[in-house]
Amino acid sequence: MPFIPHSESDIRKMLATIGVDNIEALFDEIPANLRMGKLSGVPEGLIEQDIARLMMERAEADGRPLCFMGAGSYDHHIPAAVWEITTRGEFYSAYTPYQAEASQGTLQLIYEFQTMMAQLTGLDVSNASLYDGASGLAEAILMAVRANRKSKSHRILMPVTVHPDYRRTANTIVKNQNIELLEVPYSPEGGHILTDSLKAYEGEDIAALVIQHPNFFGILEDVDLLTDWAHQQGALVIAVANPIAMALLKPPGAWGESGADIACGEGQPLGVPMMGGGPYFGFMCCKKDYVRQMPGRIVGRTLDRDGRVGYTLTLQAREQHIRRSKATSNICTNQGLLVTAATIHMALLGAEGLKRVAQACHANTRKLVAALTASDCVETIFNRPYFHEAALRISLPLDNVLRPLHAQNILPGYALAKDYPELGDALLVCATELRSDADIDTFAGHLGRVIEKQTAAGRPVKPKMA
Repeated sequence: MPFIPHSESDIRKMLATIGVDNIEALFDEIPANLRMGKLSGVPEGLIEQDIARLMMERAEADGRPLCFMGAGSYDHHIPAAVWEITTRGEFYSAYTPYQAEASQGTLQLIYEFQTMMAQLTGLDVSNASLYDGASGLAEAILMAVRANRKSKSHRILMPVTVHPDYRRTANTIVKNQNIELLEVPYSPEGGHILTDSLKAYEGEDIAALVIQHPNFFGILEDVDLLTDWAHQQGALVIAVANPIAMALLKPPGAWGESGADIACGEGQPLGVPMMGGGPYFGFMCCKKDYVRQMPGRIVGRTLDRDGRVGYTLTLQAREQHIRRSKATSNICTNQGLLVTAATIHMALLGAEGLKRVAQACHANTRKLVAALTASDCVETIFNRPYFHEAALRISLPLDNVLRPLHAQNILPGYALAKDYPELGDALLVCATELRSDADIDTFAGHLGRVIEKQTAAGRPVKPKMA
């Protein structure tokens, strides 16, 4: 929000208007023994140009690395208008809209957000968002257990291809509620869910199947086959989706014969900077049949008695609105400011703009993969179609490759060994629409020189797989 200082004249006029001699008098009800006095630990104030210099120095200390990281947080272009509008006072300082008559602007914005997210996911209803994608998945699991009246179990099929952080967060939240997350392995060749492994659960009581598409490796799953299989078993389908990918790929609501039942994910790609990992926001949509099990609240559009359009909270399932014992969740939030940015971002780009972003991301990632795998020491791990990011195997010790790339101010990707040790020296790379051909050439050139030095130094090199 722009800072507009009050002059001494402004302050005197305001004090005179309310009949007070000085600012201290506004706080005369606070006993003297409770006042802190001067704040000794706070430095003296700086003039504007010194503040600007200090902040610039701190920003430069962080550097401006060339980013090829993905893995759930993406470096997308954000139009300047997005945060210029988002940080206007009426949005920046708006609180949760308890009083509809005083919150029409906020309510309309949330309504527009819900409408766009429902269209993007192909589902009937959207809530007013959640903390982030990981806790959104946990909420979706809790929702599926409540909503699936056919199932008496609390068993959820959780593929290993789902984001590792999402799986850990979901387990933390649901494990003490007698919900069991059953791991489903992935194909070592394709990097997708092994449908044969699902046969072991046929005929059993399963509450829901989670499908991330594209999955954590960027691989496209057989969503139609998996969705229909789950529904045949009486299980619900929880989709974990990237909002940019949904602009180009088949949305969850169109998976299989009847579509996924719940969709959730991370909203960061929609106008939210990477910001060192947060804060972000999560989204959740579902079929109308399950709307009363959805956490959070829903804004509706109506007409008042004079025929004017008005907005109000029409479904309020959070503990701040109803009895705690009746609430569907006590951790959900609307992350209002970030939802504001996402709504403005989607409105500016529109459906066609989002689709172009998705196409550019995919095209750049393909260029990146082609450039990096030109080296005999780099190969793709999986043989299936991918979107936006791809998993690569490097035939040298990965740490020896990453350190010199970091020294060149390049973030080369996400090392997979911690979460998938079976993949060895593997790197998940991503190139959004912001990466130019020159950026890709820079990365490939530095990687080539690193590999050349490592091999010249006698480092063992594993041959590419046939």
